Amino acid sequence: MDERSRESALEGIGALSDPARRRLYEYVGSRDLPVGREEAATATGMSRSLAAYHLDRLAEAGLLETSYAREDGRTGPGAGRPAKRYVRSRAETTVSVPERDYRLLAHLLTDAVAADSTGHLRDALLTAAETEGRRSARPETDLLDDLRDRGYEPAVAENDEIVLRNCPFHHLAQRHADVVCSVNHALLRGVLAGHDDDPERAELVPPEPHCCVVVRPAS
Repeated sequence: MDERSRESALEGIGALSDPARRRLYEYVGSRDLPVGREEAATATGMSRSLAAYHLDRLAEAGLLETSYAREDGRTGPGAGRPAKRYVRSRAETTVSVPERDYRLLAHLLTDAVAADSTGHLRDALLTAAETEGRRSARPETDLLDDLRDRGYEPAVAENDEIVLRNCPFHHLAQRHADVVCSVNHALLRGVLAGHDDDPERAELVPPEPHCCVVVRPAS
């Protein structure tokens, strides 16, 4: 990481040290659609002007991205000025002290798996992922809490399906989606088994806009 990138990462992490900004960041990150200032203020219990100030600071730090849209999609005369909206940035912010490069190692390993025409490396990786999921599962906790602590940001849909709003391996998935999605699937099968739950509830689905795996409702 060069000095400019390090300073940017530190600025982003520093922005989250403020409790108000952290609440706003977490709320915006929990929504699928861009969030307006009024909505964010109401959800976090602060004034609109204070929410706007902190949202803009988060955007300046690279943690949020901004766009403009009229309320309720109104157009034409009388529709009013477009309102500023915020979504969580897809850019990742990480800092390692001292400097480490685990991302490079992960790239090399996934490249090797993707290039292995025999499929042996892929089979071994998926077996290891499912074993790790089972080993590291915490059956004494709620399944949602276990998934949340792993970075999946689970949300229960209206049909009781568990949607995983974040992929902990998003950066790698941009490079080898087929490998990473399979690893996610195997890992989550193991986690479910570790909770004495049916591993078949974990199902691969098209990855956009969330993680490539959903957890189907229990029978």
